[in-house]
Amino acid sequence: MKSTGIVRKLDELGRIVIPIELRRTMNLEIKDPVEIFVDDDKIIFRKYAPGCAITGSQEDLVPFEGKLYSRSVIQKMAAAAKI
Repeated sequence: MKSTGIVRKLDELGRIVIPIELRRTMNLEIKDPVEIFVDDDKIIFRKYAPGCAITGSQEDLVPFEGKLYSRSVIQKMAAAAKI
């Protein structure tokens, strides 16, 4: 993990402003969804990118009924159903 040297305080509602330099570096635009993870004593933010509803993979996705599925999962399901 790389330190940025940037320190911010929480406001009264527990919010933190992500500095413009970091938003530009991470290609974050206004209203972009951000995932939040916790790892021991760390809070990790990552730009959200939806993946396969079954595996989480973000490669070769096909939309179906409002969800995304990877082509490999679809092929495995078709083989299991003997289609």
